[in-house]
Amino acid sequence: MPLTRSLSVTSLSGLPLWDEEDLPVDDLLLFEVAWEVTNKVGGIYTVIQTKAKITVDEWGENLFMMGPYYEHNFNTQVEQCEPPNPAIKKAMGALNDNGCLVYFGRWLIEGSPYVILFDTGSAAWNLDRWKGDLWDTCGIGLPAHDREANDSLIFGSMVAWFFKELTDELGDSPNVLAHFHEWQVGAGLILCRSRKIPLATIFTTHATLLGRYICAGNVDFYNNLGKFNIDQEAGERQIYHRYCLERAAVHCAHVFTTVSQITAVEANHMLHRKPDVVTPNGLNIKKFSAMHEFQNLHSTNKGRIQEFIRGHFYGHLDFNLEKTLFFFIAGRYEFSNKGVDIFLESLSRLNYLLRVHKNDVTVVVFFIMPAKTNNFNVETLKGQAVRKQLWYVSATPDVTPHGVLGDIPDMNTILDRDDFTIMKRAIYATQRHTLPPVTTHNMLDDTSDPILANVRRIGLFNARIDRVKIVFHPEFLSSTSPLLPMDYEEFVRGCHLGVFPSYYEPWGYTPGECTVMGIPSVTTNLSGFGCFMEEHVSDPTAYGIYIVDRRFRSADDSCNQLTQFMFGFCQQSRRQRIIQRNRTERLSDLLDWRYLGRFYMHARSLALSRAFPDKFKMEPLAPPQTEGFRYPRPGSVPPSPSASVHSTPHHSDEEDDDDDEEPYDEDKEAERDRQNIKAPFTLGATPEGKKTHPGESAN
Repeated sequence: MPLTRSLSVTSLSGLPLWDEEDLPVDDLLLFEVAWEVTNKVGGIYTVIQTKAKITVDEWGENLFMMGPYYEHNFNTQVEQCEPPNPAIKKAMGALNDNGCLVYFGRWLIEGSPYVILFDTGSAAWNLDRWKGDLWDTCGIGLPAHDREANDSLIFGSMVAWFFKELTDELGDSPNVLAHFHEWQVGAGLILCRSRKIPLATIFTTHATLLGRYICAGNVDFYNNLGKFNIDQEAGERQIYHRYCLERAAVHCAHVFTTVSQITAVEANHMLHRKPDVVTPNGLNIKKFSAMHEFQNLHSTNKGRIQEFIRGHFYGHLDFNLEKTLFFFIAGRYEFSNKGVDIFLESLSRLNYLLRVHKNDVTVVVFFIMPAKTNNFNVETLKGQAVRKQLWYVSATPDVTPHGVLGDIPDMNTILDRDDFTIMKRAIYATQRHTLPPVTTHNMLDDTSDPILANVRRIGLFNARIDRVKIVFHPEFLSSTSPLLPMDYEEFVRGCHLGVFPSYYEPWGYTPGECTVMGIPSVTTNLSGFGCFMEEHVSDPTAYGIYIVDRRFRSADDSCNQLTQFMFGFCQQSRRQRIIQRNRTERLSDLLDWRYLGRFYMHARSLALSRAFPDKFKMEPLAPPQTEGFRYPRPGSVPPSPSASVHSTPHHSDEEDDDDDEEPYDEDKEAERDRQNIKAPFTLGATPEGKKTHPGESAN
C-alpha cells in the first residue's frame, strides 16, 4: 500500500499546493503521547493544543491523545464520555480492573480531540516492580528521590500496558501509530519496543535535557558541542538517569524528530542520533477580514498600558506618553538561557545613546517572568489608586441639567469650593519623594534575584534623567489583576517590540506569537524561530524580525548588535512602525499549522514505512515533500509612509508629516510577496543564493 499525504493548503495565499491522495487513516489509529496533554507546564502544551485542530481534521475519530490524569484539569478541561472504539474500551477496562485507573473524554479545545488520561497515583503501588522491569530491560535505574522520573515510569508502564492490550485486541488491522513527546513519556516507548508491541513509533525532543542544563551554566555550548563528555556532564548534574531515558527513547523510536535545525545539531551530539525529520512548531492563524483591524487592537491595548504607566510613574510622569515605546520580554525565568543578561546590558547602553542624542523617545521595558513573591508592592498599588482618584476628580462635572433647561452653564459655578479642595488634595497626593518602583511585587529573595541584581549594577532605577524605564512584573498577566488587568495576548498587541535574545531556545513561541499579532520582535540565530525566519525571509529586519547573532559573535558584540537594533527601532517614525507592523503580520502564513503540519505528516509516513514495510512503502532516500518559500526583500526599504489614504490601513498613532519619503502601497507590496515566491526547496537544504554559514543572511 503506497503512502501518500493528505492536506490541501490552497487556502494559504502564496503557499505551494500540496493536494495528494488521502493517507489511509481509516486503517490506522494515531496516538499522541505527552505529559502536557490537558496539563499545562510549558511550551509543549502550546504545541499539542494548537496542533490538535489540523490533526483532527486529518484523522477524525482515529486520533487519541494520551497524558497524565489530574483531577482539577480533568474536571475543568475534559468532557467525559465513552470510548467509541471497542478495542480501546476493552484495553482501558483491563487496566481499570487491576486498579490502575484510566479516564476517557474529549479535550475542550479547538478540534475537541479524544483524550486518554492515566492516573499515576492509582498505580503507584507497582513502582518497585516496574523499576525492576526497566532495569532488567535496559539497565536504567531510577533513584527514589526523583519523583518526576518515578511518575514518568509509572505513566510509561501504564501506556505500554495499554498498547499491549490494544494491539492484542486489534490484531493486524487497524495499525497503530504512537507519537511520543519528550523524555517524560520516553519510558512508554522504550517498554513498547522492548516488548515487541506491533506499533509504529515517533519520538520528538523539543529540547534536549542536557543542553538546557549546560546552557544554564554560562557555557559556550554551541561552539563546543563535540568536546563535552556527555555521561560526565549528566552525572555531575544528577540527571544521568533522565538522560538515559531520553537517549534510549531516541534510539528505540522508528523515527526521531526535533523542532528546529539548531536543535537537530544539538541532538546529534547530545543524543547521538541525527533527527530524521525537523518538525517546526506552528500556531493557529486567524486572519482579520480587514488589514486595519489588528492595528486598531494595537491602539486600544496600547491605551490600556498607558493607563498603567500613568499610575506606576505618578509624580515622575515628565515624559510624553505619545512618544513612549513599550518593549517587553516574557517567558520562564531562565536568566541566561532567555538572554535576560544581555538584554539588561543592552538597555543600559540604549539608555546612554538616547540621552547622548537627546532623543525625546522614552522606552518602558516590561519583564514578564514569574518569580517568588508574597504580594503586590504597596507603592505600586498606591500609584494605581492615585491615578483613579485623579481621573475621578478631574472628570467634567454634570452639566446635563443646564442643557435640558437650554442654559449655558456659568464656568465660574461648575466647580465649587469643595471641588477645588478635592482637586488640590488629589494633586498633592501625586507628590512623590521616591523613585517609581522597578518591580510591581514584593520579592521573596530581593537581594539575590538576578534581574534586580543586574538592575542595581547598571543603575536603571527609573530616574527622571533615564530614557529607559524598567517594570519587572514577576507574575504572568491576568485580566483580573488590580495592577495591569490584561491577558497576555492583549498586552502583546499593545506593545511595540518583543525582545527575546535567547541563548538556548529550541523553537521560541514568544516571537512567533508576536509575529502573528503583527508586533515586531527580536530573536537570535540560536533559536529555532530565528533560524526558520532566516531561511524563509530574505530580509527579516525589514519585516520586523531582528535576528541577533549569538553564535558567531562575542557576548559584547551581540550586546552591541541588540543595542543598535533597539536604537534603530526608536528612531523610526510612527508611520514607519505602522508599515513595519503590516509587514510583520504578513509573515503569519509561515507559522500556520496548515503549512507546518505537513512535516508531521511526513514523519508519520516514514514511521509507518519502517514499522510495517510490507504494508506501507516509501522511497528510503526520498526527501520530505515539504516545499518552502522565501519572502523577498520589500520594495520599499527603509519603511516609508504611503502617498495615498486608500493604500494605508487605519493606524494607531498620529502621522508624521514626512512628505519627502518614498510612497508606499501596502496592497502592491503584499501582492508582490505572494508573487515573488522562489522555487521550492526542502527544509534543511541550503536555498539557492543562501550562504552556507549558519546564522548568515543571504543579503
